Amino acid sequence: MPKPLGVAAVAGAALLVRRAMRRRIQASPLWPMPALERPVSGQPRSRALRLLVAGHETVADGVVQLRLEGRDLPRWEPGAHLDLVLPSGLVRQYSLCGDPEDTSSYTVATRLVEDGRGGSREVHEQVWEGMELEVRGPRNRFPLVDAPAHVFVAGGIGITPVLPMLRALGDGAEWRLLYCGRTRASMPFLEEIEKLGKGGGRVTVVAEDESGLPDLDGQLADIPEDAAVYCCGPEELMAAVAERVPRVRLERFAPRLSADGNSAFEVELRRSGRTLTVPADSTVLAAVRAELPDTAYSCAQGFCGTCQQRVLEGEVDHRDELLTDAERADSMLICVSRARSDRLVLDM
Repeated sequence: MPKPLGVAAVAGAALLVRRAMRRRIQASPLWPMPALERPVSGQPRSRALRLLVAGHETVADGVVQLRLEGRDLPRWEPGAHLDLVLPSGLVRQYSLCGDPEDTSSYTVATRLVEDGRGGSREVHEQVWEGMELEVRGPRNRFPLVDAPAHVFVAGGIGITPVLPMLRALGDGAEWRLLYCGRTRASMPFLEEIEKLGKGGGRVTVVAEDESGLPDLDGQLADIPEDAAVYCCGPEELMAAVAERVPRVRLERFAPRLSADGNSAFEVELRRSGRTLTVPADSTVLAAVRAELPDTAYSCAQGFCGTCQQRVLEGEVDHRDELLTDAERADSMLICVSRARSDRLVLDM
């Protein structure tokens, strides 16, 4: 009977298999896979690529960094993000934190959220080197704008869109950063951040286990009127910063909750000849799919645009983080947005 392999031998064999898969994929004349355009319900989808997971690295406690390789990848600017289609089909958004000039790879990072909806755990536990992932984007709704000065507030994994901004600004610009986290060990890219801020007192690091919660009143008290202010992190941090600096630019990867609460309303599907009631505790998407189960959707958070539908009548309460003002004039993302009026009419 053959002797069982030890843990180290099994791990080594798995690594060799992943490397062999990577060499075979890259040697294929089909690598990288061409961009895909997938129209859904008459709406254009973001460009999609098949990229190789070339790196899966722990960069802080509970934080994994992915390096996704391809060829002639679309360029991006600081603040941009990608949609990753995970092996289960879940779609999640991650800020690009690598080098915008690198057209051979994209770099993203994600923190494991123990009580989350499963996306971060899947990245940590089911995505490995040698796999291929579908990627959509890049898209940028958090761009770095020209300004005499820049002020950044980042909480934990919220540092990812800010890091490329700091690199782009460099030593010649006036900027400062408040970087908060539970512990220093849990704060990704901390060493590089501190190097970028050397010699000017630009970077303030607040680890809660050392100093408690950050003094936002003190940190945000003397912001110049013409400074551009950015914040990314937990919702509580962004809300606190927005309360003190209403002009702040925010980056969210979870749907905004309405402070006004929800109420029921009707939705007419004009082409289908059906009228639905959307309860206060449900969504347009859920009501529509109960009647039209083939209605496409993906992230269900108002980020990817898969469920975008044309609005023929009614006033929309837009709660997405994707559509432009021009797009909102006649369309909505039915996964999160609701009605301000008693009735909406959709071109479905």
